[in-house]
Amino acid sequence: MTKKAKAPKRLPRELYEAELLRLQGQLVQLQEWVKATGARVVVIFEGRDAAGKGGAIKRVVEHLNPRVAPIVALPAPTERERTQWYFQRYVEHLPAAGEIVLFDRSWYNRAGVERVMGFCTPHEYTRFLRQCPIFEDLLVEDGILLRKYWFSVSPQEQEKRFRERVENPLKQWKLSPMDLESIARWDDYSQAKDDMLVHTDTDTAPWTIVESEDKRRARLNMIAHLLDSIPWEPVVRAPLAIPARPEGRGYVRPPRELERAVPDHAATLLEKEEPA
Repeated sequence: MTKKAKAPKRLPRELYEAELLRLQGQLVQLQEWVKATGARVVVIFEGRDAAGKGGAIKRVVEHLNPRVAPIVALPAPTERERTQWYFQRYVEHLPAAGEIVLFDRSWYNRAGVERVMGFCTPHEYTRFLRQCPIFEDLLVEDGILLRKYWFSVSPQEQEKRFRERVENPLKQWKLSPMDLESIARWDDYSQAKDDMLVHTDTDTAPWTIVESEDKRRARLNMIAHLLDSIPWEPVVRAPLAIPARPEGRGYVRPPRELERAVPDHAATLLEKEEPA
């Protein structure tokens, strides 16, 4: 039976938010360095269901340009994609110069859910374990900065987060039958993760484990590590000056009554606040 991980002291919100903002400021500077140098960065987020991958990704990209730092979260492969080389549909999402691509789950689906749930054959699985290090070696050899994070959470904390999702209508979309299946298959997923690390935790493309019993700590630790692992430096941007607005040429806007405007929903809220 899996032992419950010792819960770390919860990071105070004020301290967490201050450090998160500081790190996000550095992420913006990293983005500018990537654009200026033409670097290519791939960041892979993997881990247990409800381990906090989505929340970490959200904080990473919160202040970044989505054109420079897109999130890739691929659905199940189509019938055509199932006949392709396994890595093929991921290759088209790899970054061009000046881009950071964040994979919300990645080609490691084959080492996890596909293996455990029987969505691939044993031969496809063993072929993946053989090809994956070679594939990643080629990416790194070609100059891609590859970072791989595994978010780890205890079964007790995972179940607690599942229950929060069940009870919160705003979070129920995050929960699927496949997620719930992971409770019954905890040991199978644990073994799959261990086997995956044995074959794909290489010197060229190492895995970094993110303990995520405390989501705040996990986010700060992951972002700080990412920033420390890339040899970026601040880029001095040319100063921008807002030009003076030229004099008008006599343009007159048509009457607003002729336009279709959204109803003033906010006004109805104020009316409810006013005393009768």
